[in-house]
Amino acid sequence: MSVAEPGLKKNYLTGLKEAIFEEFESDPNVIAIGEDIGFLGGAFGVTEGLKEKFGPDRVIDAPISEAAIVGVACGMCLNGKKAMVEMQFIDFISTGFDQIVNMTATYHYRTAGEVAINMVIRGPAGGYGGGALYHSQMNEAWFANSPGLKIVCPSTPADAKGLLKAAFRDPNPVMVYEMKELYRQNKISEVLKANDEALVPLGKGVVRREGEDVTIVTYGNNVYHCLQAADNLMSEGFSAEVIDIRSLVPLDEDIILESLKKTNRLVVVNEAPMTCGFAGEIVARMSDRAFDLLDAPPVRVTRLDTPVPWVKPLESFVLPSVNKITEAALRVCRY
Repeated sequence: MSVAEPGLKKNYLTGLKEAIFEEFESDPNVIAIGEDIGFLGGAFGVTEGLKEKFGPDRVIDAPISEAAIVGVACGMCLNGKKAMVEMQFIDFISTGFDQIVNMTATYHYRTAGEVAINMVIRGPAGGYGGGALYHSQMNEAWFANSPGLKIVCPSTPADAKGLLKAAFRDPNPVMVYEMKELYRQNKISEVLKANDEALVPLGKGVVRREGEDVTIVTYGNNVYHCLQAADNLMSEGFSAEVIDIRSLVPLDEDIILESLKKTNRLVVVNEAPMTCGFAGEIVARMSDRAFDLLDAPPVRVTRLDTPVPWVKPLESFVLPSVNKITEAALRVCRY
């Protein structure tokens, strides 16, 4: 894989690939470990060509054991490496849960700040592609509940590249949730910058669309559903501001607060289940900090509390949609 040619539009997958190749080129201590990441280039081709360019000592094909993958990577970080861990699907991260939350996430605290685990844990996540219950999860709330981890979820090619590069540079573990339905969507493309200019700081959200009547907060694939819903709202006479938080931990609360000062209404959208999901965390924080600004009860639009079905009509039924977001925003606006 060659570095991007200047001026050419790139998609989400390209953004991730460029971030990885550039970080490998700039720092010989960067290594990667995961299932089939060298031999096959990963399940979706994100690491295609990486082993050929940097060799098997830096791009390690691991056995099917997420616990071993994370544990080995943690040990390598303790010995001066910067480790990128790929989960073949984010659903299977559960088998590496202990090594992530009890080992990797806690090292900095347990050593009174003397030890940092410079690890990036990334993988394909999310539904809408007919992947059914084992290949459609968004389990980010598990890890948001684990102090010591940062969590990001890019929605655009530039953010895919910039957030991943920032994750590599962070001294402590960062989890990157990649929307597999966005990987090869060429209609969502941007001209990407080279090297350090592409860094997107962790903990900073972005306004994707300005509006006056309701604030819609989201991240990942749902950004595009919310932007379409904002178009629908315009036809009903309402102007929606769409905020892409990009970074869950740390969360940019200020960008949401500034928006609520204008709109006084809040809708939060994500594709994880509602119960104990991250959408509820955003609603709770805004209820604490912005209660006096709110002219209507905040509303969540999330996946139903059920596994994601394989059959397309049922998958569509349980996941957030443009229509569901539009209807929720209209209820809030008309409250």
